[in-house]
Amino acid sequence: MKRTQRQSKRRAAFTIIELLTVMSIIVILIGLLVPALNMVRRFAQGVKQHAQLHSIDAALELFNNEFDGYPDSSALDPDGEPYCGAMKLCEAMLGQDMLGFHKDSRFYRDGTVPATPLRKKLYMPNQTDSYDDNLKARKGPYLPLDNADVYELSDIYTAADISASLFTQDLDGRYPRVLCDVYTRTLPTGKKIGMPILYYKADTSKNMHDANRVADAPDVDTVNIYNHWDNYMLISMGKPWVTGGVGTSQKDHQMVLTERFYVETQSEKVKTISMPRRPDTYILISAGFDGEYGTSDDICNYQKQ
Repeated sequence: MKRTQRQSKRRAAFTIIELLTVMSIIVILIGLLVPALNMVRRFAQGVKQHAQLHSIDAALELFNNEFDGYPDSSALDPDGEPYCGAMKLCEAMLGQDMLGFHKDSRFYRDGTVPATPLRKKLYMPNQTDSYDDNLKARKGPYLPLDNADVYELSDIYTAADISASLFTQDLDGRYPRVLCDVYTRTLPTGKKIGMPILYYKADTSKNMHDANRVADAPDVDTVNIYNHWDNYMLISMGKPWVTGGVGTSQKDHQMVLTERFYVETQSEKVKTISMPRRPDTYILISAGFDGEYGTSDDICNYQKQ
């Protein structure tokens, strides 16, 4: 009886070999599980991103019904000041002050509209009409503000990045606002934000989609249905989380290359000539999981092959 008791005491603990075997199995299982969890996470983010684009689609249709046309997306405002498609999209959906789009807006960078003899400020109390009348003239907002993911350029890009671009502050000391996607990351500004949603309006008076026929400047008309200049100035600021000067290869988005935009937005169903997706409406582009425009994981308001 005593001998049996001694043997049972000796086998009460695991041997080193047994512990190492169990630990090895756990490590292998974790190695198999982590990639699967990352895939699930990316899939969930993709579903969320598609839902965001669908919400913007619905909001743009409301805008179209109200104003008999989609918002402008050209790179410049009527004064020739930089005010790109992504920024005009944000104004159309929410207004420059987030209180709705003013019906008299012509997408001026400083939020004004020509009036005689002075310009009238649309998005703040002004001398022309009372603030109550101003608010009554608004339409929208077309997106729920709490879920709109609206940020100023200064929330996303550093002062050095912005100074290298042509974007400046408006009359209220603010930089232009944009709608950002769901793929958030902590940026050098200290904020956790996604990349801006790019917006391109189709010019239905044109009939081409050719990177070789692109204009040399954003204020020059082109023959293409979509104009890559509409968001080029924004894209050219590069990936905000990458240090280094604007224009360096590590910081550049793939879509900074002109032809990349036309390749990414080309229809795969039309074989005879080069035609874009959604040639009669507009295109929305999220930079996707990698945060870089012009790569295979970009998410658009159409189904990519």
